[in-house]
This record gives sequence, structure tokens and C-alpha cells, in this order.
Amino acid sequence: MSDRILAIDFGTSNSAAAVLIDGALQRLPIEVGAETLPTAVFFEADTGAMRIGEAAAKSLIEGEDGRYMRALKSVLGTTLFHEKRLIGGKRRTLADIVTAFILAVKQRAEAQLGHEVHRVLSGRPVHFHSSDPERDAQAEADLRGCYAAAGFTDVAFMFEPEAAARASLGRERSGELGLIVDIGGGTSDFTVFRAEADRLEVVASHGIRLGGTDFDREVSLSHAMPLLGHGGQLKREMGEGLLPMPVSIFVDLATWAKIPFLYAPDVRRSVAHMQRSAVEAKPLARLASVLEDELGHELAFAVERGKIAANRGDTGRAVINMTMIERALSAEISPASLAEALVKPREMLAQAAAETLEMAGVRADEITAVILVGGSSLMAMVGEVARALCPGARIETSEAFTAVVDGLALASGDA
Repeated sequence: MSDRILAIDFGTSNSAAAVLIDGALQRLPIEVGAETLPTAVFFEADTGAMRIGEAAAKSLIEGEDGRYMRALKSVLGTTLFHEKRLIGGKRRTLADIVTAFILAVKQRAEAQLGHEVHRVLSGRPVHFHSSDPERDAQAEADLRGCYAAAGFTDVAFMFEPEAAARASLGRERSGELGLIVDIGGGTSDFTVFRAEADRLEVVASHGIRLGGTDFDREVSLSHAMPLLGHGGQLKREMGEGLLPMPVSIFVDLATWAKIPFLYAPDVRRSVAHMQRSAVEAKPLARLASVLEDELGHELAFAVERGKIAANRGDTGRAVINMTMIERALSAEISPASLAEALVKPREMLAQAAAETLEMAGVRADEITAVILVGGSSLMAMVGEVARALCPGARIETSEAFTAVVDGLALASGDA
């Protein structure tokens, strides 16, 4: 069927594809042996060839010469998305890279199906950018343009939490008033729905630009970056007294989407200047080595692993392993220090969820089920926020990484 609709969940951290075949949902293994594909790319330095998913991560881990990029979805709607930069020996825009990634997903799906597809139903967050309608509209236009450039002639979008609500629909939910809490890599989305047998009514949807990559940034800034000089002081070049260490470079180094752009000569020169003026030079020497050896993504992965370990409450001493920078260097992280780092994100989630109920015109005690969706919904604080807001509701964990694409595929049957 050449007119079949391909459902794609293009996520900040992971992507997935699925179709509806004879009324039955079928997820497509667009990654070898897996139903989800890491939304990451790697460009070889010598050939400029692009690898995606696990192959991209493997190239980074094995230390191959090239450029690794992740969290590309976070840049939609910004001027950075259309700026040309030298990547893999060729001047490219991030729009070019996202297009190439989507094209690879399309081709892998077509190989599974045995025919071409030209129609796509894509998930999108309720808001790519919080409180910025113009940038939000530009983000959807950017993504629509990438799908078109990848060869799709019919492009439609559906809010991701509404798709997740569709995936949860079943007769056992008849009469239920539910709340979807979808915490992805870059956004947090909420939908209040009312279910009647096989019919779903979306009462209200809301979202904010906050997700797992933001959690990583806060953990990195509070735990890892102080060992690289964050929070330090600089000596004045003229006169007495001290100056606070600039924070922007640490914020960028802790932000997945901005890491690749820190390896420029002007950034390295700025750090060298800071190192000469630092009250404590050793942490800045570590920062300089991170930029010189392009270790930003390795550090980000280490922070992510430390966050996950602390979130699980692993027994023993949880650490952020920074030995790629310096022998025996690490930052301790515990459930308590993780919670402290994420106080502000937690407050933002609680506020956004409460606002969704207000938009829907329902009381918290009317919600009978809260359904957690998205990889970052596995953070303990998300369940805690849900229980505090709706203490009488069942807290359910959906298919964290595939609920959205499942719902998109099911919704494609209505087209």
C-alpha cells in the first residue's frame, strides 16, 4: 500500500516509527534489534559520512575522529537551526542534518515494509518553546520542512500527549478521566482526557520546554562543572578584588545541543585567558582539556549515567565518572543531591500539571488515573509530583519509549 501513513515519533533523545496494518499496530525496528533509535548522528572527519543511532554513539565511545550531535530537536525554531557550520568537512545546517536523519528513518521503515511511504503523521510537543507562539510556529515549520525535504508529500502533526492518550485507550477505561504526563528529552506535555469505551475526548493539553536534557544540565552544573571551574573566581587584570567566573561556557557544556559548538578556536582562547586569571587554575586546566580533546559528550553521558544511578537509589557510592578528563576524578551524587539539583524543574512540572487541570476545568480529585509516558517519566520526582497533585488517582507507567508512536499509528487509521 503506497498510501500507507507512517507514524514517526521524532524525539529529543529517541525516535520510533510504526504503522497500522489491517487495523493492527506494528512497530518498525528502525534500529538493529530495537524498536527505538537514539536521535543522534556522527559525521566522520575524513569522509563526512553520517552514522545515526547506536552506530553514532559507538563511534563517539570508540574515539573515532569526527563530530557527534544529539538533542537536535531542541534547536527547532531557533536561528541556529539554519546557520551553516563546518561539520564532517562540509558546510551544513542543522536543518540539513535533521532532514538526513528523517530520510534514514524513512528508508529503514520502507525496507521493513517493502514499499515506499509518502505520508507521515508526526508527533510534536504541545509547545516546542514555552510562552513564545512565534518561535513555536517556526519550530513546527522547520520540522515540516525537514519531512518534506526527506521525501514526504503529506505531513500531519499530532500532539504527543494526545497520541499517548490514544495508545492508552481501552474498554477498561470507560468513564475514566485521566491525565497523561509525558516527560521527554526536551519537553514536558500534559493532556486531560475522558474515555468512553473506544472513544477518546481530549479535554485540554498543555506543555512546557523542559525535559530530561534539562535535568541533565542541572545535574551537570551542580555536580560536575564545579570540578571544571564553575563557581570559581578570577583575579582582576587591573586593580584589586576578584570577579565571578563567567557561567555561559559551563551552561553550554552542560547542554547537549550546544556541546559541538564549543570546540571552536575562539572558545579555547577564552578558556586559556580565564585559566591565566583564575584563583584556582587546576579546574580551568581540566576545562581546557575537555575542549582540546573534545570530551563534552563523554562527560554528558557520564552525568546522565550518574543521574540514572542516583534516581534508582543504587546501593553504594553513586558517582559521575570523570576519569576521561583526569585520573580518579569523579563527582559524588546521591538521591538527596539529585533532588536538590532538580528543585526548580520539579516546581515547573508541578505548576504545569496543575495548569493543565485548570485549563480542563477539572479538580485534581476528579482524575482517576495519571499515566506516565516518556523516558524521563522514569525519574522518581515525576511520580512524586503526580501523586502530590492527584493523591486519589492510580499512577500508571505506560510504554515509556513507544506510547507516543503507538498512538500516532492508531490515529493514522482515522485519516
